[in-house]
Amino acid sequence: MSLKYTVQPFMLDERDLMPYFQPILALDSRFVIGYEVLGRYRTNEGAASLGPFFADANVDVREQVRVDRIIRERAIARLAQASETQRPLLFLNVKPSWIDRTYQDEGKLQTLRMLERHGIHPDRVVIEITEDRYAGSMQRLSEIVGIYRRAGCRIAIDDTGTGFNSADRIAELHPDILKVDIHLMKRSASHSGYLAVLRSYSVLAEQIGASLLIEGVETEDDLQRAIQLGARYVQGYLFAPAEPDFQPKDRYAGIVDRGLAEHRRSVRRSEARWRETGEMLSGCLQSVRSGLGSAGGSADDADRYDRLVEGLAEKLPDTCIRVYLCREDGEQLSSNFQREGGRWVRQPEYRGSNWSWRPYFVADMLHPAVGVNANISRSYADLGTRRWIRTISASLAPGLIVLFDIMDEEAAVKTDGSGLAE
Repeated sequence: MSLKYTVQPFMLDERDLMPYFQPILALDSRFVIGYEVLGRYRTNEGAASLGPFFADANVDVREQVRVDRIIRERAIARLAQASETQRPLLFLNVKPSWIDRTYQDEGKLQTLRMLERHGIHPDRVVIEITEDRYAGSMQRLSEIVGIYRRAGCRIAIDDTGTGFNSADRIAELHPDILKVDIHLMKRSASHSGYLAVLRSYSVLAEQIGASLLIEGVETEDDLQRAIQLGARYVQGYLFAPAEPDFQPKDRYAGIVDRGLAEHRRSVRRSEARWRETGEMLSGCLQSVRSGLGSAGGSADDADRYDRLVEGLAEKLPDTCIRVYLCREDGEQLSSNFQREGGRWVRQPEYRGSNWSWRPYFVADMLHPAVGVNANISRSYADLGTRRWIRTISASLAPGLIVLFDIMDEEAAVKTDGSGLAE
């Protein structure tokens, strides 16, 4: 239900203001570890969201701040009622422009004063820096965030990757939690690459030592995506909407357990299929191993390698889009043989390229001897075709590695069915 109100001047009756709490779950414990505080207004039809009120540019900012403080204090008072050992985390939304302005006017952070009044240690609070058209000093905002952090609060960046909360802001504020709305990313992505964008924030979280929180988890499929992305925390209607009371911390553990079990089953099935593919491709090399010797670099050697790879290509499954031969230091010795329109096309211009900078090649360089099982990379977007692929590599002879680029149809389906990584 949306709250209907008139434009200025007007004030919401504080007797009808109340906090609601949407649970946030940790995938490791499967328990509710905290709640995002959301504002609600009591009407004759029930509780209405204050989201439109806070987003309306026609509403006086002073009135928005007044309402926000009432909601926040009542949420903190509710937290104080919980036993000290059972208090969850409270995620409190903070607009950068608001805290900048009020800190300059008052010289204090009201949230910290509220916590002190109610006897709550700041380590029970996560300050969510929300999306905002902030045009103030980033240095001053960073100093204010530092005050929260030194007091013991954790810092989260909400709506990661949109507008204000872009990568440079994340680097400056160094949050403990990156929060991403899985459906916001779906809507904002121009093509099917939204999943790749989400994955990039998972990597970013790892690099800065932050935890990834995926919100907007509404379906079992959304939960699977969140797990695949490396989320530590999840939030959304699959578990519960915002409610007026805290819930038993294990109330939704069964949903998470089922999601994790399905993820394990899916990974086992997928990896078993890839191992079979790797063994099959490794077996294809048996017929061409004899009489190769070690890696050479002459034109005759290059032609010999091309003939070898071309003969091998005819034995490969339709899912293989490319095959080539490299030295163990990453230098490509043969041409690329790439499947185009149902036939193999030779691309000699790739001879001499060095692929040791590619992540999948690290394992290849560690091949101890001919005959080891094939190495299988993680899924990634192919530079040439932009399709999701995996690279399978296997030793052919001392110092020689054959690399097969195989379409990852599962990754394509998980993206949006097209397989394009745009």
